[in-house]
Amino acid sequence: MRFLLIEDDQRLSDALQMLLQDYKYSVDTAFDGNSGQDMAESGIYDIIILDRMLPGKEGVQVLRDLRKKGINTPVLLLTARDSIEDRVEGLDAGADDYLVKPFATKELLARIRALLRRQPDQVQTEKLSIGSLELDTLRCEATNGKEIIKLTLKESQLLEFFIKRKGQVVTKDQILDKVWGLNSAVEMNNIEIYIHYLRKKLDPINYGIQIETIRGMGYCLGEVPDVS
Repeated sequence: MRFLLIEDDQRLSDALQMLLQDYKYSVDTAFDGNSGQDMAESGIYDIIILDRMLPGKEGVQVLRDLRKKGINTPVLLLTARDSIEDRVEGLDAGADDYLVKPFATKELLARIRALLRRQPDQVQTEKLSIGSLELDTLRCEATNGKEIIKLTLKESQLLEFFIKRKGQVVTKDQILDKVWGLNSAVEMNNIEIYIHYLRKKLDPINYGIQIETIRGMGYCLGEVPDVS
């Protein structure tokens, strides 16, 4: 899962980023409304955590503009303003939830889980499956019921990306944006390296899946038939 955190308080942003990364979420950050909106418009994020009081462009206006442009990514609005009128304004602008500062980290994580459960295309568990494989995204482990393979965080995120798009051809650009993020300096050949690692660890015969290279287009994860 990739989150966008738009928060101008550097210390709070750093603390939230570390917290979310501890829970295996990938987090990109922006520190003003304009750059945050530009990043949000990419459409690669699963959740946007948006501060209300931002330099450059106020958070509610960023939210209104995103909704006008058809960006339907769930938005959790953060604010120190807790009047009923402020909450109504934020929700009417398109926020999916509203959290008043200061807040407990447990409540933030609970709100995030609730937002993810509301999304029809999001898996509501930490475990994903395809073929004979089951991926535990929190433990970064893959199993076929007989053996457990430990994955690195990036390997787990890459496999999660493929599983959620099984049978679809995905480009290197899509993988780079979703798994590494828009701000990443990672080169394209790193994607090939990580796919090589996954292929070595997850034998098609034992796990019933195959990452196929589609020349000139990208990659496609599919099930291997009759692997018993």
